[in-house]
Amino acid sequence: MGGAGPGGAQYVRGVAEILYPPVEPYEHGMLDVGGGDLVYWEACGNPDGKPALVVHGGPGSGCTPAHRRFFDPARYRVVLFDQRGCGRSMPRAGLPGTSLRHNTTAALVADMELLREHLGVERWLLTGASWGSTLLLAYAEAHPDRVSEVVITAVTTTRRAEIDWLYRGLSRFFPAEWRRFRDVVPPAERGGDLTAAYGRLLADPDPEVRARAAKAWHAWEDATISLDWNPTAPAFSDRPLPAMLDRARICTHYFANDVFLADGVLLADAAKLTGIPGVLLHGRLDLGSPVDTAWELAEAWPDARLEVFGGCGHAGTPEMSARKRQVLDEFARA
Repeated sequence: MGGAGPGGAQYVRGVAEILYPPVEPYEHGMLDVGGGDLVYWEACGNPDGKPALVVHGGPGSGCTPAHRRFFDPARYRVVLFDQRGCGRSMPRAGLPGTSLRHNTTAALVADMELLREHLGVERWLLTGASWGSTLLLAYAEAHPDRVSEVVITAVTTTRRAEIDWLYRGLSRFFPAEWRRFRDVVPPAERGGDLTAAYGRLLADPDPEVRARAAKAWHAWEDATISLDWNPTAPAFSDRPLPAMLDRARICTHYFANDVFLADGVLLADAAKLTGIPGVLLHGRLDLGSPVDTAWELAEAWPDARLEVFGGCGHAGTPEMSARKRQVLDEFARA
């Protein structure tokens, strides 16, 4: 589900004037979530401020310093964490021999709740983009009493239809790029689930096979957001190879397994969010995550408000970033 969204370093260089100045964590740590996994977390801003949790995209993209800059550091206690297997969390998914058996949506939801308890937070605002919206919705529906507000950009629920669209249907817009993406997979597997086929390549004992698959995976993701406002593309394939290996392996693991959720369950259970104010910010021209999912969520969630931005794709625009900061400011004042 992409996961670049507002907050990527390249994006922020173009919108820095509308964000808060850079801020460093006042504390950080590694949370032992069991099974050998350690989850990195950090807190920034005001220790006595309004608690907020940033849920990054990907899955497997990790947090960046830019994610901190949407929050007023005088008003917010901002918590960021790298989901299992990526960023500064350990062990890294892209390393040979790392098992992803315990890396599931339910496990990530449990990690978020364990982190809340570890930090002594009663309720917190949740914000995320792309895959981050799927994960935070799963958490909010499991623990609605622990969520004060929600702010989402680039809404996804990662249903099977959304996955199929991103990794096959979208080929109608980028036929040459998609063929290059498909042709990395052995001919006998090209008609099936490409995410599963890529997952097998990314687990291959040959490091060259793994590297080729990771680079091809991210080249396709760059293609899908190539029409977005993005002055310094590419957004994905300029990452260091270890980060690409982590991210691609986690993405394929989740998408080949329907992100470990019953299909459509987040929309079906959206009534559980009743009473939680939500603001959904979505680009009209988001090819990777068409706006109908955001519209369906707003229809099913009584307290959500959808704002659609014309001329805006999956990675967002300065206008969307300005609006996200404004919404977060409003919730802080409230």
